[in-house]
Formats: sequence, structure tokens, C-alpha cells
Amino acid sequence: MVAAVRVHKFGGPEVLTYEDVAVPAPAAGQIRVKQHACGVNFVDTYFRVGMYQPPGGLPFVAGNEAAGEIVEIGTGVTEFKPGDRVAYVIGPGCYAAERVLPADRAVKLPAHISYEQAAGMMLKGMTVEYLLRRTFKVEKGMTVLMHAAAGGVGLILCQWANHLGATVIGTVGSKEKAALAHANGCHHTILYREEDFVTRVKEITGGKLCDVVYDGIGKATFPASLDCIRPLGMFVSFGSASGPIEAFNINLLQFKGSLFATRPTLNTYAAKREDLLSIAGELFKVVGSGAVKIPINQTYKLRDAAQAQRDLESRATSGSSILLP
Repeated sequence: MVAAVRVHKFGGPEVLTYEDVAVPAPAAGQIRVKQHACGVNFVDTYFRVGMYQPPGGLPFVAGNEAAGEIVEIGTGVTEFKPGDRVAYVIGPGCYAAERVLPADRAVKLPAHISYEQAAGMMLKGMTVEYLLRRTFKVEKGMTVLMHAAAGGVGLILCQWANHLGATVIGTVGSKEKAALAHANGCHHTILYREEDFVTRVKEITGGKLCDVVYDGIGKATFPASLDCIRPLGMFVSFGSASGPIEAFNINLLQFKGSLFATRPTLNTYAAKREDLLSIAGELFKVVGSGAVKIPINQTYKLRDAAQAQRDLESRATSGSSILLP
């Protein structure tokens, strides 16, 4: 039996229950991992409230990313051995001291990446990689708008987009978060509680607007985000922190400038093993170069997972949050 955080019914953070669970031996093609750190992400809350359905139904162990050491391998596993340091994004099931998962979803950690760093960056960092390099390929001279620029994905994206030579505009909720975003490569910040972000984007860009808007907020920033995009630009909705965007008339994209709109997921972009390794490899490379740093600004004990999610949902956090089993 190992410690884990389970959900027995959908609801608020209070439904996260710290308890002991049994972990089976790895079956064929699986590995058993002793977790050293677990990441905390908004997608964890989507499963907790029932917006996303857990594959095996209730109850389930929460969490979608972690890093640790392989302690046992199942038959047919040739890429890994006990003692290997790995990280992965697959969930739910990560808020636990140990777990079993498919070997083909894990990646080996380079020596320069700590378990804590990995748990704070695998989901968010690989999300940034596909957003910037695959969904919309950001190039030098482009202008991007990043909502929640001081959040976990935001701080990584600001650094990486800056490294690529883009001008980065970010919306933030406070002056403290604005300073944090600036320190992580964001050129212009907009205090969305005090300023109209569409007006400010027009001012900052001299009316030229942005090549792409990256939006993990959802309902609260739509459709205004479309007014920040130049003709033929792209709206990328990758999260629903304020609730999902409701159905809209697709003709709206025509009237806003023949815009493109997409709702991508890491699961799709990394579905193939070779793509997973490519995305993770690019992330490890840019972090290893020092161009992107992983700010882990909140650390909790595993038993305090409910507080970690409460802080995340109340916008009290910045950068990455992790749980330590």
C-alpha cells in the first residue's frame, strides 16, 4: 500500500482524499515508478469536477504528470530498466507515492533535469513546445499575446517565445505578476482587472495586432481575444481555466479577419511515441541551454493536494506547483 490522493465523487478541492492504495505489479509493457515529485495543473481540476471523465470512472487517483525512478518493469519492456530516472504526462493517476504506467508514455530524464523540475515542466513545457513550434510556428519578428502570462504555462511560453525573437504581450492579474512576467521575457504586460486588454493590444502594436493569441483561460477572454488578432492570424484555445468557450457561429472568424481557430491538446500532438520523444527532447534542450528556466514557486506535501488545487484555482499561484510524496 502506498499514499495517494483519490477522488470518490466529483466536486471542489475538498473531495481530494489522502489515503493508502494498492499498486499492482507492472503488466506487460508497463513500468512501476517511485514518484519523487508530482505536478499540479489546471487539467487536474477538470477531472476533479467531472468536466473531463476519468477513463476508469470513480474513484480515481488524481494528477496528470510526475517524475521518479523506475523500481520494476513488466515483460517486453526493453527501453528502460530499474533505476532509470523518468518523467511522464499521463493521467489521471499521478498524485501517488508509486504508480504503474505504460512504458511508452515515459521519457528518460537527462542528468541536468531534476525530478522537481521535471514534475513542474513536463505537461506545461511540452504544451509550450507544441504551441510555439507545431500549432502555430512562432518566428522572429512576430507578436504573440499570452493570457495568464505569469502562470505555469505562461512563464515558460514567455521565455521561449522571447528566445525565438517574438514580441510577447501578456495579460496578468496583479502588478506582482506583471513584474514576474517581465522577468521571464514578457515585453508588455496588461493588468486585465484594470485595463481593457483589446484596447491595450491595439495601443502596444500600433494597430497591427498579434499574429497569434494563446488562451488557456477560455470563457472569460472569448470572443474579445479575436479582436487582438491580425487578419489571417490564429486563435489557439488550449485551456478552460474560467470555464469552456461556448458554441459560437463560425462566421465570426470571417468577420474578424478570416481567422484560424484551434483547440489542440498535448495528448494528440504526443500520441505517437516519436512525437512524444521529439517534443520532450526540444524541451530538455531549451531548458538545458538556459534559455528557458522552470520557476517552481509553490511546493506542497502530497497530503496537501487539496490546498494546492485551491490555490491554483483562486489565481494565488505563479509559475509551477508541485507535490512531494
